[in-house]
Amino acid sequence: MKEISMERVNEARNEILETIKNHQLTHEQKVSKMAVLADSLMEVLEYPEGLKELMSNDPEEKVICDLGEGHAPVRPRYIIPDYQAFLEHGSEFLGLTPPRDIWEATNALLIFYKHVPSVTNYPVYVGNLGELLEPFVKDEEEAKKAIRLFLIHMDRTILDSFCHANIGPTETKAGRIILELEQELEQAVPNLTLKYDKDITPDSFAELAAKTALKSAKPSFANHQMFKNELGDDYVIASCYNGLKLGGGSYTLCRMLLGNLAKKAHNKKEFFEDVLPQALEIMALYMDERIRFIVEESGFFESNFLAKEGFIKRERFTAMYGIVGLADCVNNLLEKENIEGRFGHSKLADDLGVEIIQAIDSFVKNHNNPYCEITGGHFLLHAQVGIDSDVDSTPGCRIPIGEEPENFAEHLLHCGKFHPYFPSGIGDIFPIEVTVEKNPAYLIDVVKGAFEKGVRYLSFYSSNSDVVRITGYLVKRSEMEKLKNGENVLLDTTKLGLDSVKNSHVLERKVR
Repeated sequence: MKEISMERVNEARNEILETIKNHQLTHEQKVSKMAVLADSLMEVLEYPEGLKELMSNDPEEKVICDLGEGHAPVRPRYIIPDYQAFLEHGSEFLGLTPPRDIWEATNALLIFYKHVPSVTNYPVYVGNLGELLEPFVKDEEEAKKAIRLFLIHMDRTILDSFCHANIGPTETKAGRIILELEQELEQAVPNLTLKYDKDITPDSFAELAAKTALKSAKPSFANHQMFKNELGDDYVIASCYNGLKLGGGSYTLCRMLLGNLAKKAHNKKEFFEDVLPQALEIMALYMDERIRFIVEESGFFESNFLAKEGFIKRERFTAMYGIVGLADCVNNLLEKENIEGRFGHSKLADDLGVEIIQAIDSFVKNHNNPYCEITGGHFLLHAQVGIDSDVDSTPGCRIPIGEEPENFAEHLLHCGKFHPYFPSGIGDIFPIEVTVEKNPAYLIDVVKGAFEKGVRYLSFYSSNSDVVRITGYLVKRSEMEKLKNGENVLLDTTKLGLDSVKNSHVLERKVR
């Protein structure tokens, strides 16, 4: 372990004291923040040369960001337990036997969730609830009562809306009950995705999902065929919209701010031949080191009951290589070349965007890591959605807010140019005009057409709904208003949402 300065120690101590005295934070939020500050005093990783400069604290200079994973990784970032195995076999560590009815099943899952760690300290994946709960739905009225309490319990105790559940692609009674309840409850937790396949998912079930999405900003729609072809049948959607393997997860997610990276190049040629390759290599080496520490030194896989009882397997973990700000990068490079055109509005600009992503994709597919066996020894490319402190940085490969094309179809076709490159997640978000609630079939037609054109993941919410999708996670407008007025709020992500509203104008998206 490396030495650190007393100045740094005292800075952390002062921040801890400020946290203790903060009247807006709940007790749980204070404890979580103080744990992060304690971790900031650790130095155990061997950083690659050049990383420090690229991880500058100056938001105008920062190129590489580890998204708050900490200086000494204590566990993988995203953990995806096999909940079906738990329901079938119970858990020796938790002293739980296999459940026999809907009440025992929901109770067992709620207990299990308390013991699933992640970067947020809460589970980022809570299972394909439609499939998990379906065998226990004997009496639908009783099941609805149990599932209602189950969903409320999650919303009040999993205090972070990066928690994600799946349903589909097949229709189930449990899945239908969940959709009906989510319309009624309008909760931010859990996030929800419908794995949609037009050849499997009935239109009536999909339309119920669309109606629910317009009311509660969930579920989102995942292109089941695309994810299945790339990751296999046993993929899940976790956290924001992350495609990962069941029984595994992701060791780490680091991201590259392409807009800031473009500032370091004098022209397009220098960007492609020097600036981009160097940054790609440095971030990959940094991720390698984080993974090495988790696997070889942290002891997580040797000591945690999830691994010891087979609910996760180390060999099923990979890592997510994130990018953000493609639009900013493209627009910056075009300006340097004195070429007119904007990302999303010019073929030349869009072609440059594809060229950049292809270069990154090629690098990622040729970089090898010995602990990512499940994905062929390679990381998975991920379009990161941004964070609350981002200013003038466009999420993933999205068109900047305020510059969206007038034509909805053109916007979706643009999405389809980039979505196929991101097996571990990319998505676009569209607020929908209120009157569409009367015609959910329209939204499903949009999904069908978009998926045929290569779109991977779509999210919708009504332009007047209380629950809104910020980047990939959900927040309630009413809760943000409370926080803005100095009141305590339950979910950690409410503050992230409020800051994103200020910095990234996420509530100003074009209504479709």
